Amino acid sequence: MTLLFRIILLAVCLFTYFFLHHSIKKEKMRIEESIFWLILSLLLLFFSIFPGIPDILARLLGIYSTANFLFLFVIFILLLRLFYVNAALGKLEERVKTLVQNEALRDRREREKESKTGETKE
Repeated sequence: MTLLFRIILLAVCLFTYFFLHHSIKKEKMRIEESIFWLILSLLLLFFSIFPGIPDILARLLGIYSTANFLFLFVIFILLLRLFYVNAALGKLEERVKTLVQNEALRDRREREKESKTGETKE
């Protein structure tokens, strides 16, 4: 891993940390959501401080260069994150659908009850 690439990784890690800190402080991001990004940033920071580890991992996996290994590693981690977010989104969509259906049934029952008693809702 070249010195320039290590410096870029360090800069990105620091930027990520300050961006997360600012986002949490301004309540634009919850702490739970930022943990993933913080861990990923710390892992890349670890790789930039100890470049021998990604070199060894790249060689073990048969990847030509360390930079290619790091890009592949980050892409894989982000794909896992995307899968997790999509699964959570699907659950939330089902919950919203159930809530909307329950609210519609409740409204219908109230209208039927009002029509039976002859009262109008104001």
